[in-house]
Amino acid sequence: MKPLSRTWVDYLWIAARGFAMGTADIIPGVSGGTMAFILGIYEELLDAIHAVNLTFVRRLLSGQWRAAFADFPWKFLLALLSGIGAAILSLSQVLHWALENEPQFVWAFFFGLVGASILVVRRRVRVWNMLNLTAAVLSAVGAYILVGLTPAETPHTSLLLFLSGALAICAMILPGISGAFILVLLGKYRYILGAVKSFDLLPLILVAAGAVVGLLVFVRVLRWMLNKNHDLMVAILTGFMLGSLRKVWPWKIIEPTGAMVREINILPAAWNGGVILAVLLMIVGVIVVLIIEHLANRRETV
Repeated sequence: MKPLSRTWVDYLWIAARGFAMGTADIIPGVSGGTMAFILGIYEELLDAIHAVNLTFVRRLLSGQWRAAFADFPWKFLLALLSGIGAAILSLSQVLHWALENEPQFVWAFFFGLVGASILVVRRRVRVWNMLNLTAAVLSAVGAYILVGLTPAETPHTSLLLFLSGALAICAMILPGISGAFILVLLGKYRYILGAVKSFDLLPLILVAAGAVVGLLVFVRVLRWMLNKNHDLMVAILTGFMLGSLRKVWPWKIIEPTGAMVREINILPAAWNGGVILAVLLMIVGVIVVLIIEHLANRRETV
């Protein structure tokens, strides 16, 4: 794949999109893949990751760096990863505090964001036939069940950290399934977030290694499926996003289940200042998606 011709302003916008993806990836329940879909870079991201192939690696190992990077979209990936890394490093503590102290406001904003993005993404399915509709419904049900599972408690061994990274990155690249939530289910989210905050490198390296392996394998499968039947895959991804709304519903009660807890979605008991603010944040999330789609459409017509 030939790298696109872009200006430095374009790469700043890509870094900003990466920042949005990184912000989403920190939240257990929101997918960075969802943000990539909303921001119009999802398929380019898959293509860029797919470019890390045997030819590229062989050229690197043999010292042919100029040939390796000639057809490799390194500027795109560097800008995107810079934005993602900046978000993770700068917002981990802020979002950790917000989730601990004002979770309904965080969930409300992302509920509006994901809800509006479902309406945007579904338009990318050119034909909603019975197969595509059934696939969307089944994936929505699957995602709904998945995000309702009770987290497990697992030891923090090297192998499990590696596997956690591989599984989380597969979920992270899928719109609607949060990599951070997969880490919650595996009992690794707080441990890894703590490692980020304290710069504990060993567990981060193990998780990152698993993520690299999982990403390189899974992206090839996903990209092949998108090329093989685009409408069917987008319908499935739309269903994932729809089912994930269960996780980002703002009003919950926490029910202990042994050493773990289970979240149960409820309706707000009364209209008070907190509920009104949460609804306003939902609306803000919807408006953000609509503005992004409008700007993206304008850019395509220029």
